[in-house]
Amino acid sequence: MYYFDAILMDIMMPVMDGYEATHEIRNSEKEDAKSIPIIAMTANAFDDDMKKSKTAGMGAHLSKPLDIQKMIEMKG
Repeated sequence: MYYFDAILMDIMMPVMDGYEATHEIRNSEKEDAKSIPIIAMTANAFDDDMKKSKTAGMGAHLSKPLDIQKMIEMKG
């Protein structure tokens, strides 16, 4: 049993962006680091932005404003 079910990752953060943070998580030694769903939550909604999220190791990409029902249905 893990502490978190998923990570909602903002892309635009001041010190480390969401892509870098995802990379750090995926490369950590935590037991669930490779498998925990990481979902990008960002105003960046272009196809290129979605590809960057996938390349960084995120399983899904939601753009703002959020569709709460779609968010609930996300599996990462």
